[in-house]
Amino acid sequence: MAKEKGRKLIAQNKRARHDYLILDTYECGLVLTGTEVKSLRAGRASLVDGFGQIDGAEAYLHNVHIPEYAQGTWTNHSARRKRKLLLHRSEIDKLIGKLQESGLTLVPLQLYFVNGRAKVEIALARGKREYDKRQTLREKQDRREAERVMSAARRKQRG
Repeated sequence: MAKEKGRKLIAQNKRARHDYLILDTYECGLVLTGTEVKSLRAGRASLVDGFGQIDGAEAYLHNVHIPEYAQGTWTNHSARRKRKLLLHRSEIDKLIGKLQESGLTLVPLQLYFVNGRAKVEIALARGKREYDKRQTLREKQDRREAERVMSAARRKQRG
């Protein structure tokens, strides 16, 4: 069987970009069991409640929901077990230093396959306050309105 090429998105955490200010992102591998990989290949996963944590010298991903594989038997995995993240030692050390700051957390943004290997994009993030969320939505709405007006002006100019 030939290996898959490119990047295949499995799950995305859109809520994270709304609730958190993204400071830095990291791509890391995941230690998975066979049935987890099969379940991911079927395109089933949820990152909504997930978070990362550094425990000693290793990074872990908690609360990411990968449902049990339908054709799995007694070898099936637990859906919300903690999974080890594969990061370089220097990246873990950098994250340990940054997570000492108050209000910073690790949040999964995307889960995808790259050349047949499961990867997760985690972000070092700071939680947004309610007024920050409203400000972001307002800016997005203003940008859409400006684009709408400009496209209408272009159409009028052409026709």
